[in-house]
Amino acid sequence: MEIFDKPSPDENYPTESKAEILALLEDKVKEWMDAHLNKRKLWFSSDFLPADEKNDDNQENAILKLRERVRGIKDSARVAIGLNLITEEGLPHFHRLIAKYLGDNSFWSKWNNMWTAEEDRHGGVLRDYARDSRLFNFSKLEQMQYAYQEKGFNPDWDKDPYRVFVYTTLQERATQYSHKNTGNFIGDDEPLIKGILSNIAADEAKHFTFYRNVFKSILEIDPNRALQSALAIMPAIDMPGIAMPNFREMADVIRRVGIYGPRDYKKIVEEALAFWKIEVIDGLNEAGRKAQDKLMEIPKRLESVAQYIEKRTTSKTFSFELIYNRILSFD
Repeated sequence: MEIFDKPSPDENYPTESKAEILALLEDKVKEWMDAHLNKRKLWFSSDFLPADEKNDDNQENAILKLRERVRGIKDSARVAIGLNLITEEGLPHFHRLIAKYLGDNSFWSKWNNMWTAEEDRHGGVLRDYARDSRLFNFSKLEQMQYAYQEKGFNPDWDKDPYRVFVYTTLQERATQYSHKNTGNFIGDDEPLIKGILSNIAADEAKHFTFYRNVFKSILEIDPNRALQSALAIMPAIDMPGIAMPNFREMADVIRRVGIYGPRDYKKIVEEALAFWKIEVIDGLNEAGRKAQDKLMEIPKRLESVAQYIEKRTTSKTFSFELIYNRILSFD
């Protein structure tokens, strides 16, 4: 559902000039990277799951106990983990999209490479967990992941670097919500996956902070075009996993169990509008003012969308090969 007509490209300002604006922010990128590194706690899959050649008996027993605990994980939670896992495995698409504007020898490229390395651990640890715990029909998971990556991810915003940073701000926050809420939904019955998801969510929160700061600085330098770019993205975003098989059905399951849905996205948009102080930006031209007004209307429209979806929600059953076609029923 489209909430607003998206603005047409501004022919007076070619994309190259927006890339030049990003170049002006390189000193700030270094500051943000330093702040990020000072807060970062680097972890790896092997910190959670024994994987060495010389595992001792205790480590081998830990894997057996994990498989026993995993039997108690609800199928709806398995769907959520699967959706999160395959979404994370789409990382190559995002590295490509962000690298397009950042060059090869700058702090921008250093950030992108570091961000990619950090993000790569997310799909890796979830995949290791799924395999070691026997959480899924693993061959189906692999087929879904392959189909997703082969399909590609080519959004219409990838030609505009400003839109890239609006999208990554919202997407990182949404991913943080999904991981954290999945862990909370599973609860303490399986503490290992809850801990893994908590660590991933903490990473996503730090990445969100970086991208949010980038767009705030873009707004300060080039507010009119930045607001138009924000308006092109914020009414609704497609999560990167949209190209995977059964994405919409899996997303409907996690909405129905309260992990992530339209009301969460509304909170994310409200938070971004407030942090960027969209409502009080002044000195705008006509196009900037129109974009500003429409941006401030988005939360109200998102509330209407959430109510519409909730009213149209009816009883439904789902089944996924990922979990051996077991039936999930919702009244």
